Amino acid sequence: MRYRFPDNFWWGSACSALQTEGDSLNGGKSQTTWDVWFERQPGRFHQGIGPAETSTFYRHWKQDIALLKQLKHNSFRTSLSWARLIPDGVGEVNPQAVSFYNHVIDELLAQGITPFITLFHFDMPMVMQEKGGWENRDVVEAFGRYAQTCFTLFGDRVKHWFTFNEPIVPVEGGYLYDFHYPNVVDFKRAATVAYHTVLAHSTAVRAWRAGRYDGEIGVVLNLTPSYPRSQHPADVQAAHHADLLFNRSFLDPVLKGEYPADLVALLKTYAQLPACQPGDRQLITDGKIDLLGINYYQPRRVKCRDTAVNPQAPFMPEWLFDYYDMPGRKMNPYRGWEIYAPGIYDIITNLRDNYGNPRCFISENGMGDENEQRFVQAGQIHDDYRIDFISEHLKWLHKGISEGCH
Repeated sequence: MRYRFPDNFWWGSACSALQTEGDSLNGGKSQTTWDVWFERQPGRFHQGIGPAETSTFYRHWKQDIALLKQLKHNSFRTSLSWARLIPDGVGEVNPQAVSFYNHVIDELLAQGITPFITLFHFDMPMVMQEKGGWENRDVVEAFGRYAQTCFTLFGDRVKHWFTFNEPIVPVEGGYLYDFHYPNVVDFKRAATVAYHTVLAHSTAVRAWRAGRYDGEIGVVLNLTPSYPRSQHPADVQAAHHADLLFNRSFLDPVLKGEYPADLVALLKTYAQLPACQPGDRQLITDGKIDLLGINYYQPRRVKCRDTAVNPQAPFMPEWLFDYYDMPGRKMNPYRGWEIYAPGIYDIITNLRDNYGNPRCFISENGMGDENEQRFVQAGQIHDDYRIDFISEHLKWLHKGISEGCH
């Protein structure tokens, strides 16, 4: 069966400055938290590869864009590096960075590829982290000035802006589960980082709207549907709590301009609410977006807890649910992630039914594998498993579009 997508459907790829540019300390760029972490603990990086190498986009951007053209992309999302553009975090702009990003944007447009630009994709400048990172409201204000600089420099050509990519990930990785710098395990600090990230997002949106730029502004969220083990009220409540913490903590502010009352009550119950200041509520309201990017890879399956919580242990999300390994689920063994294509349909229909059907697009979806050279035949990787993965997700996406999802 053939599926026809709208003529204006965006077919493309996504990456980031951190993950592709390389040359992490060349061209006037300052260190990010990733450069420092790699220096201190290189063993925590896969195969010992750090941010200085990656895929060398800083040197080979023109060849890479030519490849995108060959693949018939009509869009491409990447990010700007705050540490490259403004090495001190605030103040003087790096002319080498301006030249580099101008070349990239201009070449994309020359090849008929629409640039989608993200302002922040995990790469906090170390000079800002030394001030406390997202725990410090001064860094929130500095991000607003950085955003304004980006809009001024590139807003004449970039029409699709995104403040953050997956803002929940630095919260989880850096302040809950120890897989990002600064490797803290402290829910209260995590809640503060998440809250200040929403304020930073809204500060950038407010600056963009004040400038009356042509185009639209949004954010990219990794939405992971939370499915209960059963319809027992305790399992349903567990899924609701997971959804509040990992999805709606960012989704509701950017689409509704406010936090879910249930989330506020939950954090208050456990004494985990971040500190608020006068003006925050209006700032969050002003941060409502035009366009939502959706990154979807896997579902989250949960159940009510089987054991009591240790009251002496630090508060964590898992006080409220246990993860559930559903029998028979299809897995990607190389990532440890479940493959569940209907999840993409559930996300967009939830947006249609409960969030006013906002403009959205799938900003990331795919299947990560490892050592794929084992599948090379005559110079080509025979990755039928990936073709099947993408095709199945596209079928469910098409179903949602045909049912009125924007």
